[in-house]
Amino acid sequence: MAEEEKKEKKTTAAKKPAAKKPAAKKTADKAEKKAAPKKETTAKKAAPKKAAPKKAAVKKPAGKTVTITQIGSPIGRQAYQRATLVGLGLNKMHKTRTLEDTPAVRGMIRKVAHLVKVEEAA
Repeated sequence: MAEEEKKEKKTTAAKKPAAKKPAAKKTADKAEKKAAPKKETTAKKAAPKKAAPKKAAVKKPAGKTVTITQIGSPIGRQAYQRATLVGLGLNKMHKTRTLEDTPAVRGMIRKVAHLVKVEEAA
């Protein structure tokens, strides 16, 4: 019995036409609002603007570093390879990043070794 009710709901929902909004009223209302004279308002002082938040300073790796340059395109590659490049901070050809030499970064480099060039930093 529950299956029949579901079928009925689906068929009744499919038969209802979409409601249309009248576009002519909106344009007429806008024209009237523009033509109406402005009311006098009391002068309000503008609130002082807050300074834009400063961007965080770029972190420099503390220990050993590794410089990675993207030399291959992720087009036509599997999705995880593109995601790994993005994780390394590479999203365009010939872009270079200097990262901390950690096992996590090394593992990511190994996954996309055919798309990147690695230079050891002293």
